[in-house]
Amino acid sequence: MSTSPPAPRPGLPPATDGPTAQHRSRPRDEDRPTRRPLEWWDRVKFLLLLGIAYLVVVWNAIASMPPLAVTFRESAWLGLQDAILLTAGSGRVLAVLAGIELLRQLHYLVSERSAAYHRFWTQRVFGRFERRLQRMSDWTRFRITRVLKLLVVVVVLSVVLGALLHVPPTTALFEAPARFVAALPFILQLAFGFFFIIFQFIGLFWFLSRGGTDVYFPDDIKTRFEDVWGQDSVLEKIRENLVFLEDPEAIEDRGGYVPGGILLWGPPGTGKTLMAEAVAGETGKPFVFVDPGAFQNMFLGVGILKVKALFRKARKLALRYGGVILFFDEADSLGSRGALAQPGPGGSGATPAPWHAGDCHGFDLLDPVTKAVLARDTLSTGAPRRTTRDRIIMGGMGGGGMGTLNALLTELSGLKKPRGFFNRIVRRALGLRPKPPPKYRIMVMMATNLPQALDEALLRPGRLDRIYKVGYPSKAGRLRTYGGYLAKVRHELTDEQVDRLATITPYATGATIKDLVNEALINAIRDGREVINWRDVVKAKQLKDLGPPEDVEYIERERHAVAIHEACHAVTAYRVRHHLTIDIATIEKGGTYLGMVASIPPEDQFTRWRSEYEADIMVSLASLAGERRFFDGDNSSGVSGDLETATRLATMMEGYWGMGASLSSHGVTRQAGIPGGARPGEGEDGGSGLLDSSLGERIEEKLAALLARCEALLAENRLEVLAVAHALESNKTVTGEDVAAIIDGRPGPLLDGSLYRTETFRVAAEDYHRSALAAHKRHARIPVPLPQLAPVGVGGITSGDGHGTELGGTAP
Repeated sequence: MSTSPPAPRPGLPPATDGPTAQHRSRPRDEDRPTRRPLEWWDRVKFLLLLGIAYLVVVWNAIASMPPLAVTFRESAWLGLQDAILLTAGSGRVLAVLAGIELLRQLHYLVSERSAAYHRFWTQRVFGRFERRLQRMSDWTRFRITRVLKLLVVVVVLSVVLGALLHVPPTTALFEAPARFVAALPFILQLAFGFFFIIFQFIGLFWFLSRGGTDVYFPDDIKTRFEDVWGQDSVLEKIRENLVFLEDPEAIEDRGGYVPGGILLWGPPGTGKTLMAEAVAGETGKPFVFVDPGAFQNMFLGVGILKVKALFRKARKLALRYGGVILFFDEADSLGSRGALAQPGPGGSGATPAPWHAGDCHGFDLLDPVTKAVLARDTLSTGAPRRTTRDRIIMGGMGGGGMGTLNALLTELSGLKKPRGFFNRIVRRALGLRPKPPPKYRIMVMMATNLPQALDEALLRPGRLDRIYKVGYPSKAGRLRTYGGYLAKVRHELTDEQVDRLATITPYATGATIKDLVNEALINAIRDGREVINWRDVVKAKQLKDLGPPEDVEYIERERHAVAIHEACHAVTAYRVRHHLTIDIATIEKGGTYLGMVASIPPEDQFTRWRSEYEADIMVSLASLAGERRFFDGDNSSGVSGDLETATRLATMMEGYWGMGASLSSHGVTRQAGIPGGARPGEGEDGGSGLLDSSLGERIEEKLAALLARCEALLAENRLEVLAVAHALESNKTVTGEDVAAIIDGRPGPLLDGSLYRTETFRVAAEDYHRSALAAHKRHARIPVPLPQLAPVGVGGITSGDGHGTELGGTAP
């Protein structure tokens, strides 16, 4: 059974498609029953202009009469009478124009009130006239209208000038230039004073907007891709971008667009600037280097001028050479427009999420609604959001960063206006369409160490289309880099030693490798040699990694205690921590430490396991277990840093990483306001207390169990601890390879570890330790000297290097 739609209510317009009235479109002007009402300014603007012209005529009449001959009111009334009687030329013209404008406004007013009147004039009178004018083109009509408006302006101007100059209006326009020339000296004086002040500001801002950029032409850059070592994967990606400058039509002819920007981000010294130079050298294009502080200025607006001048220069170079490379070093100096730091390139949130992007956290397995709920709950339970005043830098003296960044964003993806004064001004004045701007081949490259500080709008496609991470080189990359820099100097390192050097410098960048080779060369020259050997390299690495030690000497009993402390770390690390190898052990005092054992990963590894973290905790607890075992239950305050490290690792294992007895994450329970990582209703009292085994108790139990394992390990390796301690006391600093040789009882690169396996050394070492223990208890000097090996070993490295935290800190 069909039903007809309800009839519209009387007095209401018919309903249109759509759920609500707010979606109805407004009626067009031609569909309105009456004329659209004018604004008040549109009604009175021409009448006001004619009134001002009339006042000028009256004022001129008063000025031409004798003083006190007539008042302003009398002159105005007489002028109005003359205008009405059509006896005065100026008043006659103004009266006619005012009358025409008044009639026009009355016509509009009636059309706004009466639908029939409006329909008569628009359809029968002006409609016929409009239909006849349709025969002309729009451009012709526009030009005729413009001429008519110009004639009206000329008439009004001639009337006013005639009244001012006391001449007929027809001759006023011809006499005005002569009067202008007569007054020209005075006008020039005023103009000179005005423009002199303006030129001062123009000159100041022009001077401040200079500098900050260096232009290198094709012959100035000799860097090529083969000069960039250790970043082969990134270089392959950058090679693909060369087509953007060399053959852009290959992309555009197929319907695509040429990407205009590349961002290189990563740690310092990884070769980001060198890659940009190599791109310029390979393509043979000009290279414009932008200083990081180029846009930091005292006055607001200078940075904007620098941005515009920079891209004006880049466009000129691009047209001349067929392309240009614009490189912004340390792009994070450009700042942000007030948003909080994003979590990396392409990040979309101002507040970090509770998960880590590099983990298999399972968040991607959830549906979008659940993701939004978790994200909202995380943000609501986190720290209070900062206010606008906290997040936005106020502009003023020393400000302008926001305007500079906005200008840069506009230049990177804004509309390109036509080039040239003649093209933009003259052709448009003649009614000709300006020629479109050419396609500027500008490749923008940016490098930064802090990608989270970049504005998100800068990272969107269309501005920076390619984002590449330039990370630490892999071992193969480090080998290639060492080979490149060692080829420039004379050395006697074998391939095995170079491979070992690449292994023991896991986070070395191109800059640090270059500096290490240079420091090794300085060591060789200091010893009167021109050829670098392994000892020079090791000494250079110790100096760069640990820094120079303090010029102090331990007393005997403290030296022995520090050596035992570090030897316990070293032996435990060698026995249980197989995912890391010992790099160096030292008892030379530094700024904030007395000694340390540093370890490095032997290979690139991106995941960590519970057994590895437990081994790390045992290495940290070895100082406490060793001091208590070798000093009759006593221990120093130097274990505080080790206990802090061990506790932190145990806390993360038990409460965050799922490596303990609990399955719940303490990070979530803490955000929910539940202390200790407990669940409500599962306490000892059966109420809402903590779990029977709280987070703190679980951490203590794990630390106690690992401490017991560490004590048993040190008891089994007592001789190895005394041997490593003796080597540290004798040489102060021992390499990781020599520590392994001492523990295994075999010859090492610099020390002979087999000498520590003799019975003579065992007896001498135990006797010396008993004497040191007795001196420790009495706070006295050790009565016997440090025993010497027979025969004397090859010798140790006694360079002044050290690094760590407090007494016996370990550095994984």
